[in-house]
Amino acid sequence: MVYTPGRAGDYGAEDYAQDLAIIAQRPSETLSLYVHIPFCAGRCLYCGCNTTVTHDSARMDAYLDALDREMAMVAERIDGNRDVLQVHLAGGTPNYLSEAQLTRLTEMLERRFHIVAETERSIECDPRRSSAGQLELLHALGFRSIGFGVQDLDPDVQRAIGRVQSEELIRDVYWMAREIGFDSIGFDLIYGLPQQTAATFDRTVDTVLELAPDRVACFGYARQTLSGPHQHAIDVHELPGNAEREQLFRNAVSAFGQAGYAWIGLDTFTLETDDLALAQGEGRLHRNCIGYTATPSAHIAGLGAGAVGELRGTCVQNQLNLDDWRHDVDARRMPVARGRRLSALDRRRRDAISHLICNLELPQKMADGCLDDEYRRLAAHAGDGLVEAWPQGLRVTEAGRFFLRELCTEHDADFHWDRARWHFSHSD
Repeated sequence: MVYTPGRAGDYGAEDYAQDLAIIAQRPSETLSLYVHIPFCAGRCLYCGCNTTVTHDSARMDAYLDALDREMAMVAERIDGNRDVLQVHLAGGTPNYLSEAQLTRLTEMLERRFHIVAETERSIECDPRRSSAGQLELLHALGFRSIGFGVQDLDPDVQRAIGRVQSEELIRDVYWMAREIGFDSIGFDLIYGLPQQTAATFDRTVDTVLELAPDRVACFGYARQTLSGPHQHAIDVHELPGNAEREQLFRNAVSAFGQAGYAWIGLDTFTLETDDLALAQGEGRLHRNCIGYTATPSAHIAGLGAGAVGELRGTCVQNQLNLDDWRHDVDARRMPVARGRRLSALDRRRRDAISHLICNLELPQKMADGCLDDEYRRLAAHAGDGLVEAWPQGLRVTEAGRFFLRELCTEHDADFHWDRARWHFSHSD
């Protein structure tokens, strides 16, 4: 998700409510929903997400009570009769909710918003919390895309990150989901973890390729001890060095490519027949707080504590603290913590970065007028073999793919696109 905190007081609850009311007058503009479930049974040591560890089911019921009230506030302002393009459940651990709570959450969404048969429903899941009954329920509730947090399959690495889940468990959960009939099954992997070596991570990748999920996200471990002090429990001396870390990712790129996967954007691999791969090949891939998409939405409403969204070119995040979020909802006030309304230049820069990340090209017309300096700096990397000129603009070379984040900084200014998915959307 594109997000840069504005100054205090730049954007607040009243601004958000006004934006929703304006969107209600534009029924042709598409809407998607990002729902954040912040609860986990335990804290994984690498985690950088907005999560709350609890074993109190009543606390999660109370969260759903408040979430329903937030949904009502949004729906009554945005016009709940508008078709919803996509619903994405993230966390935290969405499938930590009980079957009754998952059913209730789905019914809340369907009651407050116009969820139709064509609405794409996706959910991020912890395989340790996934049973055949739960997966069957999720499929019956309309979810067709499911992602599992695998991270790494080596037992020593798993112990070092506080997330033990056997290869047999991953295999069982994967095949249950496949047999139940999910249209898209994804895995999350993380490279740069403690005790990871080229040999151990190659084995993890080989096992994943044997299963052949539709999509694999391969993130780099982001050490953020200021916001996540629990990461201090990871011994920095056990982390791979920079060169070894880079090699882990290069090996993964090679393995996925040889197996027939397309490399999407910064860190994702999909089967070449996947919608994302087709969209990238045609230069129409997009990226938002839900992830890469071939069907972008004009607006994304974030629901729940810490949820992010984008409405009318404004990037918004809800209150991260559960009590603060609930206090605002109980007061019938939009629980906005911060937001930034994008200027015309912000939007041009955001669109340029997005297109470069997603479609590996920067058309000249996207830079004309206000991004000329950035375009020239990007073009200068042709001398390094990282980009090449084509009649309409610049393209990222095969060698440049590994430096895509750095290339995007030519347009970055104060607008940090490439860091956001880890901060706001990465599954636990």
